[in-house]
Amino acid sequence: MPIAFFAVIAALLYLAAAGLQLAHLVQRQRHLSRPVLGMAIVALICHAVVTWDALVVNEGVTFGIYKVLALSFLAVNIACIAALLRRPLQNLLVGLLPLSALSIVVASLGPNTSAARDHIEPGMLMHIGSSIVAYSILTLAAGQAALLALQDRQLRNRNMLGITRALPPLQLMESMLFELVWVGVAALTLSILSGMIFMENMFAQHLVHKTILSIFAWLLFSVLLWGRYRLGWRSQTAVRFTLSGFFLLLLAFYGSKLVLELVLS
Repeated sequence: MPIAFFAVIAALLYLAAAGLQLAHLVQRQRHLSRPVLGMAIVALICHAVVTWDALVVNEGVTFGIYKVLALSFLAVNIACIAALLRRPLQNLLVGLLPLSALSIVVASLGPNTSAARDHIEPGMLMHIGSSIVAYSILTLAAGQAALLALQDRQLRNRNMLGITRALPPLQLMESMLFELVWVGVAALTLSILSGMIFMENMFAQHLVHKTILSIFAWLLFSVLLWGRYRLGWRSQTAVRFTLSGFFLLLLAFYGSKLVLELVLS
């Protein structure tokens, strides 16, 4: 069966699930419906097939920017669906799933922009894996922060829209945000430490920007958690720190690959 079939099925199911979840959000339905979850899981399986085919080539494994984009959204989706077992994060699917559909299309049609590696050391696998986990969790945190900002602003203005009324209470939204940040920072810490241990030089010319931006992002998230614990930071302060840290992490994760693989090449 051609890989394009799995890509099309995954993209269509992602879009259908996002549209259905948006309809539920407009109708102020606070619970995740089984059709949305079912379509998302089937799409996730097809997404995994497409990602595997994109990453694994005859010469080994390639981590080009288009392929990593699909891998990143695969990890974000897995993290989101796993988190749904404990927390009502289903509203994040409205934005996440269409972007996932786009990543699959790009991974399927985009060219290879990075040379394949025939062997990856276990230490490097730990670094790569923890980096992807950290990025996926903190992506969810950024999405949660955006929803929290919207909800907080409308509560202050006493002008609640229909979509905002379907969100969980503000205190629960804040609690879910900080839970995501805690897990994300733990994974990011492991990523930075494993990079220092197993990489020859994290401050080499082609890695220095990624390393510095990742460390600054880690510092921002860590200050946020300290401020929450010691000073009781909430709402807008949490939103600003989370979105700023995620922006730095986004630049670290994709910025260097974008320049090296698409601009300089």
